[in-house]
Amino acid sequence: MSDLTTTSLPVLPLRSGIVFPHMVITVSIETDAARRALAATEATAGHLVLIPMIDGEYASVGTIAEVQEVSDRNGRSAIINGLGRARIGSGRPSADDVLWVDAEPVTEPEQFSAATLSLANELRAVLQEILDQRGIRGIADRVLATDNPGHLVDLLVYSPDLDLARKAQLLETIDVDNRLELALGWMNEILAGMTLRQKVRDEAAERIDKNQRDFVLRQQMEAIRKELGEDEGTVVGEYRKRLEETDLPSSVAEAIDRELDRLERLSEQSPEHSWIRTWLDTAFELPWGETTDDNLELERARAVLDEDHTGLDDVKERVIEHLAVRKLRSERGESEATERGAGTILLLVGPPGVGKTSLGESVARALGRKFVRVALGGLRDEAEIRGHRRTYVGARPGRIARALIEAGSMNPVFLLDEMDKVGADWRGDPSSALLEVLDPEQNHTFRDNYLEFDLDLSDVMFVATANIAETIPAPLLDRTEMIRLDGYTHNEKAAIAATHLLPRVVARAGLRPDEIEVTEDALLEVINDYTREAGVRNLERLLGKLVRKVATRIASGEETGTARIEPTDLRELLGKPTVHHSEADERTAVPGVATGLAVTGGGGDVLFVEASTLPGEPGLTLTGQLGDVMKESAEIAVSYVRGHAEELGIDPQELAGKIHLHVPAGAIPKDGPSAGITMTTALVSLLTGRTVRADVGMTGEVTLQGRVLPIGGVKQKVLAAHRAGLKEVIIPSRNEDDLDDVPEIVRGQMAFHTPEDIDTVLELALT
Repeated sequence: MSDLTTTSLPVLPLRSGIVFPHMVITVSIETDAARRALAATEATAGHLVLIPMIDGEYASVGTIAEVQEVSDRNGRSAIINGLGRARIGSGRPSADDVLWVDAEPVTEPEQFSAATLSLANELRAVLQEILDQRGIRGIADRVLATDNPGHLVDLLVYSPDLDLARKAQLLETIDVDNRLELALGWMNEILAGMTLRQKVRDEAAERIDKNQRDFVLRQQMEAIRKELGEDEGTVVGEYRKRLEETDLPSSVAEAIDRELDRLERLSEQSPEHSWIRTWLDTAFELPWGETTDDNLELERARAVLDEDHTGLDDVKERVIEHLAVRKLRSERGESEATERGAGTILLLVGPPGVGKTSLGESVARALGRKFVRVALGGLRDEAEIRGHRRTYVGARPGRIARALIEAGSMNPVFLLDEMDKVGADWRGDPSSALLEVLDPEQNHTFRDNYLEFDLDLSDVMFVATANIAETIPAPLLDRTEMIRLDGYTHNEKAAIAATHLLPRVVARAGLRPDEIEVTEDALLEVINDYTREAGVRNLERLLGKLVRKVATRIASGEETGTARIEPTDLRELLGKPTVHHSEADERTAVPGVATGLAVTGGGGDVLFVEASTLPGEPGLTLTGQLGDVMKESAEIAVSYVRGHAEELGIDPQELAGKIHLHVPAGAIPKDGPSAGITMTTALVSLLTGRTVRADVGMTGEVTLQGRVLPIGGVKQKVLAAHRAGLKEVIIPSRNEDDLDDVPEIVRGQMAFHTPEDIDTVLELALT
């Protein structure tokens, strides 16, 4: 730096690197500040000072450098040669926003003491060992060829082991001996770490070699035991013994044999050893060849079903038909091929509390089979049905295989509960996996992803349950035989309560049967005034509450002998009635309200449709959380009334404003093609001022020409009307045959009308 004539130099700050003396680098000039600093070197014969920035602050020592070449190719850059260290003094910005500092050049010694040279040799030896371990020869030769101790330390700027702060500390250390000692300490630490890691790797390699040697010796020992017939005590020997004793299908035996061969080749310390043993345990736990003999006595089966359930004649008849077919096949020696594919999957669809799940248990008891329940509600992972693949940690078989193990039989009754609540997400679609399970043509070769061999499910009797069939995928629904359980009449509920529910809640309360008596009139009043449900679940809760009140009296000594419950005791025990039979009278007392019938997830229900007109722009407002189908029904109803206003005796001025249709209970989603005639009747009632008869309920869809279209769920809707106290029901003419499904006792208490057009509906419904 002898030609340097000034100590006031422009600053080029370094935020991500450090330039040491004797380094030649190419710097990319990307910022305006860097460009101004480069331009300022014209006044200093191309010299500037490079100062590293550590944690946002300038270092106390920088590097005086010379700009050798400036290039504009691929963006502006400069080749800079580091000349030497410089102590940084005071700084000042210039008019063109360039920082100038006083730079005092540091003179490096040319002669070194023996102690300095010794430190340099020691550092050179450490560096050589580091570079040798890393297999870097070219750089090693260039570094170790440096004679100047100061230059040797400065070459550590290329070391990937030192961070920016340590490199800046080396730059700021002026004294060569101190610089050598600092670098030597760091390099010794780095070498020690490398040596330790290499030692760990060597020891691990030795252990692997030992494990391999142990494995070979173990295989030789097991081979010797086999020759001597002494392998019964080994793990693999035990599994092979079980394989010989178990009657397995040939494909399953081959799969197990392959896994046993793999197990023999593995060390017990291997994680895969325990995975294979878990798989083998699962495979042997399956009840191979274990079946129960069907009890095909039809009279006994009928007696069991009648004992467990009151009503449900359609379901019972279907189960008896199933038993009769199996009995004939068994007596006439039908072949397995004929039997395969002849199975039937029963799907019981009905509201909560009608006994779908308990009916599955009764079917199993009637057949004399084991019973197992598989809950499908909320299921979203396909692996829950088919099993997880064995490549996953914690893999296990699916619910179907686990249920077979739980049942301990290959021909149990499987109850697939809540099929309508199966979901789907990124983990797959479980309903698609159920297609194979529920297809009699395919389920004799059902493959579980974990077991990886076929399971024969053709002997399993599947009974599925659902609250509504509309949410079940069509391909899955197509593989089942659907039987609807539409609910119970009041008399059926009373019989169920007396025969099943009351004895159960009495036993739960710790009472003896002779300590409480609930009269038939009291039971009917609980059913009539405290519940309005298709099933009997809430009825059981109310009876439980009633019995607990009596148990409290008996336990406290207030009641002795037999507690007799009369209708007059119910208000004290259960509180005020919760069902108001006059609701229809109150709601339809004003024009514009009609009583409709619908089917929900809880069974049949009564819906009140309200209509109103408002001043303003013509239009239609719908409220009550209606689905697309009901919205279309409302629009058709309004269009029909507008198109036939004169025939209906409606003043066209009444239709000039906004029409509002509302179905109360807005928090409950409602949809379905059965509200058309109800909405039309409510509109005509409002616009003509004629009220709708309070004892009439209606269901049916309407067309723009006024035709009444058929609907579904007639039995559930009629039972809902009966529970609500309605006396007459209007249904489409094409649904007249569906009235045969309605219990005779209900048909005898109600009147039914089957119109073909909306004009007849209006004549029947309006006062």
